[in-house]
Amino acid sequence: MQTVETLNEGLKRAYTLTIPASEIEARVAGEIKRVAPQMKMPGFRPGKVPANLVRKMHGPALMQDALNTSVQEGVQALMAEQKLRPAVQPSVELGEGYEAGQDAQVTVSLEVLPDVPAPAIDGLKLERLTVPVADAAIDEQLQKFADNQKHWDDAGDKAAAQGDLVTTDFVGKTADGVAFPGGTGTDMAVEIGSGRLIPGFEDQLIGATAGEERQIAVTFPADYQEKSLAGKPATFDLTVKSVKTAGEAKIDEDLAKNLGLESLEQLRGLIKGQVEQESSNLTRTHMKRKLLDQLAAGHDFAVPPSMVEAEFGQIWSQLEHEATHEADPEAAKAEMESEREDYRRIAERRVRLGLLLSEIGQANGVEVSQQEMNGLIAQAAQQYGPEERQRFIQYVQQEPMAAAQLRAPLYEDKVVDFLFGKAEITERETTREELEAAIESEDGFSTGTHVHDHADHDHDHGHDHDHAPAPKAKRAKKAAAAADETAPVSDADTTADEAPAKPKKPTKPAAKGSNAGVEAPAADAPATDTPATDAPAKKARARKGAPIEAETQVLESSPVAAEAAEGTQAADAVPAKKPRAKKAAE
Repeated sequence: MQTVETLNEGLKRAYTLTIPASEIEARVAGEIKRVAPQMKMPGFRPGKVPANLVRKMHGPALMQDALNTSVQEGVQALMAEQKLRPAVQPSVELGEGYEAGQDAQVTVSLEVLPDVPAPAIDGLKLERLTVPVADAAIDEQLQKFADNQKHWDDAGDKAAAQGDLVTTDFVGKTADGVAFPGGTGTDMAVEIGSGRLIPGFEDQLIGATAGEERQIAVTFPADYQEKSLAGKPATFDLTVKSVKTAGEAKIDEDLAKNLGLESLEQLRGLIKGQVEQESSNLTRTHMKRKLLDQLAAGHDFAVPPSMVEAEFGQIWSQLEHEATHEADPEAAKAEMESEREDYRRIAERRVRLGLLLSEIGQANGVEVSQQEMNGLIAQAAQQYGPEERQRFIQYVQQEPMAAAQLRAPLYEDKVVDFLFGKAEITERETTREELEAAIESEDGFSTGTHVHDHADHDHDHGHDHDHAPAPKAKRAKKAAAAADETAPVSDADTTADEAPAKPKKPTKPAAKGSNAGVEAPAADAPATDTPATDAPAKKARARKGAPIEAETQVLESSPVAAEAAEGTQAADAVPAKKPRAKKAAE
């Protein structure tokens, strides 16, 4: 096989491989010799079918397989000889006009992972902002528990007021007096002032008494989920079944026992632990964000454009989903478009930090143990029903890319913890409000420096924290941030011919209720997930003119750049499966 490099520009590489016709023919002849003794054909004894008849019947298929094998091995040899570490799946195309009996010319194009410079991790300085748990915070949480556990007393003939619980039967009708689907229900109980129903509905229950019939008029919100009702007026004919008033919410031993605990002291202890954990998570978020800022400021190296593009695609997809839940989706999309390049720079930063953290972890022996991995799989499997659970476990065990995606968040956390251990850390007590403001700050944190440019702000890391709500003007960037501060990193090499999609949670059935036509629209409704399957979809065969998918050491990007980062471990790992080769376009 002859190899000629045709492109070496930045991280882009391209090669032309020439595979001799004699090599392909030798494979065909060898395969005919192997399968002929196993073939049966009328008029011939088993195993006595002449080789020329085998070639006549199965020659095209055997030629195709021989070509595939030759291309596969040629690409593998190229990756090993040139010590190439693909950033994403290489493009492999068969030369135009190829015919059986000719030498095969194959073009291989790819982007390689950069040589990450030795990370500078000495001299890191961080501040740990801690929030003492005040008794007032515990008392506030206790009051919330008590409010949620309140009981309702029959109000008799008393007229309903703010905070009362009113139970009604209702029929909703459009402006022309026709009942609309989902607008009829019985025994709907609603607390006046809860904001659970569409605007104006609850307020018009004030003054109602048990046994009364009344009609109320409302206008559905413009962003109401049922598009046929959005922005339109409607009336509801109500029959008030009962009015109840809230009993006193008491913080006492009975409150704890109603929650299944032994004492109020035990409840206070649990609440204190929860508040401490929330504060600890915020502290870690702040430290991690400052750590990543320091790493980003101290390291600047080229990253593969294809990885950035894939990462950007992940961010943009999430932004588009978030925009559909804004009050004005079109305005939200317009704001997104105006900041497109900002998000692309965020994607580039995330890819660079992902590769950098991977390099740091591998250079310092950070790894996820098999025991930890088993725990991750077991935990993730709990989101599935009993029947799907075992299928999910088998899927992760059999698909290296799925396992890498599951492992990546923990691996990143361990690398971050390692860096925390190397850093010089000072501590300062603060309030929760100041800590949240420091995390959310657009211009820099309250202490230290926030050195990366405007485009990189307002993003958090979903693995271990959530930022406080971003200012309204920056909501779109908050959505992008929710994906990850870095592209996920991993400690394991992955070999795959095609990265399977990450299994998703099974779809949860929608709650059935009679008040579907009056519920206020959800502000942040999640996207509908699809059930996991036994295995990823079958890989499509390469078609005429389409790239041949060479199964080399591929490092898919974020979930993209996480597995891409794995390529810093081994450059020459190759898989065993073979691609399908077809003629190039004519």
